[in-house]
Amino acid sequence: MSVRPFTDAALVVASHNTGKVREIRELLASFPVEILSAGDLGLPEPEETGTTFEDNAILKAKAAVAASGKAALADDSGLAVDALGGDPGIYSARWAGPDKDFAQAMRNVEEKLQAAGATSPEQRTARFVAVLALAWPDGHVETFRGEVEGLLVWPPRGEKGFGYDPIFLPDGFERTFGEMAADEKHGWRPGDATALSHRARAFKLLAETCLTR
Repeated sequence: MSVRPFTDAALVVASHNTGKVREIRELLASFPVEILSAGDLGLPEPEETGTTFEDNAILKAKAAVAASGKAALADDSGLAVDALGGDPGIYSARWAGPDKDFAQAMRNVEEKLQAAGATSPEQRTARFVAVLALAWPDGHVETFRGEVEGLLVWPPRGEKGFGYDPIFLPDGFERTFGEMAADEKHGWRPGDATALSHRARAFKLLAETCLTR
């Protein structure tokens, strides 16, 4: 089945995470589409019952479509740490607790790494994963996956970005995502050949297949 182009005038970002919504707005800034967020529209947050990033992204996108009647884009993303068997993975947000305390979530990761004896850089490898699900009111869904490899540093560095960004050092760079301005972290704009962040890599695939300017 061929990929469906997106031609709607408005798109609901199916997230209540303000940092994530901000990044998605930045990545879609050059496309002629009105961006609405689930938070702004007062849409309910569905329970994430999937077992993969793809499952949860599709679940959230379809829930936003059902509640709004408009096409919706959902992102399910997380940090997968090799020494922790891929945790926190799809549970990355839940490790921050109900108050979304990512400072505590980062401490949780570090404590588990220390308990596992993962103290050298080669033992602290990890990747950020992002899956985008674009859903239409007729039930059609497209998904796009992006990953970026790196290692985890301690203590956290930088106050930019959000989530686990201050402890993630992408391969080939000397600054964490938390130390990078948005343009550097994304490393991509429409028409660029490369992208850095996991979310930007997923958006690059989305833009190349579904979006027009």
